[in-house]
Amino acid sequence: MPENRREEERLQILGALEANARVQQPVSVRELSRHGAQIETAFPLQLNALHEFRIELGSQSVVVKGRVAHCQVSEIDADTVLYRAGIEFVDLPARVESAIAQFLDAVKAGRRG
Repeated sequence: MPENRREEERLQILGALEANARVQQPVSVRELSRHGAQIETAFPLQLNALHEFRIELGSQSVVVKGRVAHCQVSEIDADTVLYRAGIEFVDLPARVESAIAQFLDAVKAGRRG
């Protein structure tokens, strides 16, 4: 095996070069409206950060972009810490907003009997 396995040289960055990582992590939606959601996570979210969320609305799935409006510890036990975060949807396409509205209407109708 050759000593240098890389095809291209890596250059050490002096100082800091900012980057963001997109990591797929499960979250639980606790409350949902046409314009936002309250979610529960096992990790804190940075205020004002933008994230994409895939939300399962019954038989269909939508992807929304959301801004973290607030995040706080909601539960602590011996093994885990849970966080609750308020997410404000941004740049919501009309078809996605319509899908969320239809889902919420169906949930309300189902609860009425």
